[in-house]
Amino acid sequence: MPTHTRIRMFNTKDTYPNQSLDNDLCQAVRAGNTVYVRGQIGTDFDGNLVGLGDPAAQADQAMKNVKQLLEEAGSDLSHIVKTTTYIIDPRYREPVYQVVGKWLKGVFPISTGLCISALGQPQWLMEIDVIAVIPDGWTPPNA
Repeated sequence: MPTHTRIRMFNTKDTYPNQSLDNDLCQAVRAGNTVYVRGQIGTDFDGNLVGLGDPAAQADQAMKNVKQLLEEAGSDLSHIVKTTTYIIDPRYREPVYQVVGKWLKGVFPISTGLCISALGQPQWLMEIDVIAVIPDGWTPPNA
């Protein structure tokens, strides 16, 4: 029996066609009662960038992705315990954190924020990854 479940597996040659990569990855992993969500950006699951040049719009799409991935793993936004947010310009901190704060109102996760020089593609302005739990005996609302 597997010790974890991989959610939305993909290969980087499809995600980064302009780069010479060939890595097998997934968007999220459920290991026991813990869910690890890969860094999410302003791109939907069909590969379409939302919010070119707009860090708030990219943050909103990233959080839509996080919500969907957590639900596919059997959790939800209320069970996020940690976020790590990456921005490529310190001026993006306020718009990105305002959006993330709306999505996580009342959740109170721990949070780390980093300003970095670049992300995987030049049009990406921000990225957020999360760790969440699935409480014992918890049933998703739509289950």
